Amino acid sequence: EVQLVESGGGLVQTGGSLTLACVASGFTFDDHTIGWFRQAPGKEREGVSCISTNNGSTYYADSVKGRFTISSDNAKNTVYLQMNSLNPEDSAVYYCAVSTLGVSAIRIATTQTLGVMYAWEYEDWGQGTQVTVSA
Repeated sequence: EVQLVESGGGLVQTGGSLTLACVASGFTFDDHTIGWFRQAPGKEREGVSCISTNNGSTYYADSVKGRFTISSDNAKNTVYLQMNSLNPEDSAVYYCAVSTLGVSAIRIATTQTLGVMYAWEYEDWGQGTQVTVSA
């Protein structure tokens, strides 16, 4: 059974930092695409960043580029999202998800070209962790 467990959310002031972690189990971690999405109340789910656990290639949405860093520790089956310079617009529930479709490196390259992450491409999801940024 695939399981994804997020942690690291919380309350932080504007300009602060948080690091989210997503611990995965139930599948071979080393060649998949792991993505982070977020959803604020009344808004659509937004793809934030994703990584290939095979070659480490990454994608970032324009809204977080230069502020967020995604990384993978394959020995720990864990993907991290380091979030810096947070602002109230970053407040949301953050979800990690795994995509097994195709070759992960190609998926990341395609995402980079299209400039968008599609939630339907990800088969399994974590329960989410709340991030709240106060003004």
